Amino acid sequence: MLDSTRVVSADYLKPDERNLQSIGECKRVSITCISEVAWWDVNVRARDFMSAGGPKEADQWRSPWTPSNAAGASALVEVESLDGAKTRFLVDVGCNVKYMDERFKAHGVDRMLRQGEVDFLYITHEHLDHFWGLEAVLKYNPNIKIVIPSTFQPSAFSFLAGDEVVGSGVRNSIAHKGELVILQVGEMVRLLDGVVSVGFDIPILLKIRGEQSLFFNVEDLGLVLLAGCCHQNVITLADYATNHLQAQGKLYGLYGGLHIAPFGSFGDEEQGWVDRLGEYGFKKIAANHCTGLPAIRRMIEKGYPVMHGSGSNGSQSDLYIGNGDSVVFG
Repeated sequence: MLDSTRVVSADYLKPDERNLQSIGECKRVSITCISEVAWWDVNVRARDFMSAGGPKEADQWRSPWTPSNAAGASALVEVESLDGAKTRFLVDVGCNVKYMDERFKAHGVDRMLRQGEVDFLYITHEHLDHFWGLEAVLKYNPNIKIVIPSTFQPSAFSFLAGDEVVGSGVRNSIAHKGELVILQVGEMVRLLDGVVSVGFDIPILLKIRGEQSLFFNVEDLGLVLLAGCCHQNVITLADYATNHLQAQGKLYGLYGGLHIAPFGSFGDEEQGWVDRLGEYGFKKIAANHCTGLPAIRRMIEKGYPVMHGSGSNGSQSDLYIGNGDSVVFG
């Protein structure tokens, strides 16, 4: 499968423990939450999960899942450079193709894709609720550049190629024909001036490995961190920024799933993560998806600058940035 993949070069940066890396600056980052709902019914999700073998044995590529219960996570990001130029890209593509197609149409993303106005697709990790909705993008632009972490498995490459994955029954019926950029985990890669991707090599549920996250350095404000699920842990994510990236020591914004209370459980360890989050001085927190309502409520109780949303289009609450809501950093 890799033999047929054209891997383009990337601007690799070597983090130095003794010196913070300058990644340049951008003027503004705008993020629209296309969807943050992973599953409609947590009980159906739990049943599927246990039928697949439970926490230690479940493999997303070898077990069937209930398609009608799936939604998915996806965001549209627009970066404005210091000279006013704009770059637009998608982060993740959700899970249920029909649902994601509807969400894309609601925001004109179908038109943007068709007209080549989305510069690339960035996949944070291989989990089904972030990746299996791929066909909803490829139907409008099969040639779009896709950026993935190097931890993708053979089944994921088969899925990209338009093959059915035996076991899960999932199929992407439109083969990807564009450039495939594979970023090595453990490396920091400059995507644009003021924008880098960092891959974290970690084992995660459903026999998946690795997740990459984005860091934006916004002029005069500081760093904005974007995570798909933050399986590496939000403290690890924030520590990476403070230990490796030059931004006048400021962490400004946070967007995405933080995987603190994704299944509702919110014990002492999870509360500790939320409590520590306050030490970083974020000015805007737009957490959603797998962060979990208990974690969001704890942040609000502690006076963190949590951005609220509309609580519409399927999102569970208006306490966080949900489906159809937008946030601007800059």
